[in-house]
Amino acid sequence: MTNTQHPIQQMKTGTRLILPLTIAVIPWGLLVGAYGVESGLSAVQTQLLSLSVFAGASQLVAIGMLESGAGVASILLTTLLITSRHFLYGLALRQDIQHLPAPWRVSLGFLLTDELFIIRHKHEKRFCRWFLIGAGASFYLGWNLATLAGILAGQYLPDLPSLGLDFAVVAIFIVLLVPILKHRAAWVCVTASAITAVVTHLLQLPGGLLVAMLTGMTCGYIASNKDGMQHD
Repeated sequence: MTNTQHPIQQMKTGTRLILPLTIAVIPWGLLVGAYGVESGLSAVQTQLLSLSVFAGASQLVAIGMLESGAGVASILLTTLLITSRHFLYGLALRQDIQHLPAPWRVSLGFLLTDELFIIRHKHEKRFCRWFLIGAGASFYLGWNLATLAGILAGQYLPDLPSLGLDFAVVAIFIVLLVPILKHRAAWVCVTASAITAVVTHLLQLPGGLLVAMLTGMTCGYIASNKDGMQHD
């Protein structure tokens, strides 16, 4: 994909390349829709959550916390920690988007997901805002249609969240993760994060997700620096 293509063609290219992930996220969207309705949210509230938040893991956690009666502050803090990796995505794209008008920056920032970030770095040799907006917008549409389907199905199949659809969350992250494990630093990062996550979960330590993320980032950074020194 090159910047010599017409904007419409660039958007189509982005839509086509992210399509497998859009299809793969359908079970996750179904789960969010059905779980929201089952947890006591109205159909409109559940759909608005997908329209405004657009972060599957955070939505599932927020719905569960709402069901348990958690306060607004706790929900906001927890979802902030879960989505904190997006700050890193934003920093990685800052140099490419800082010259764009504010509406473009806001739009691309809202549509920035794990899937879009991976697609951008895997397929886009040069930054192209039309490619990203096409991929991001089509993924957003697919996510919200899947949520709507989950809402409708959840009204007739009340046990839908218990059918194992939550495995879609794990499967998608595995699909996103495996292609980038090409260097030792990436393996160190993933291994350290996984071990820390398991240990903090077994010890029931609060903030285990954040600790695992920071541990993985630190170990990966150290490994990357060591690899760079060896190459020098």
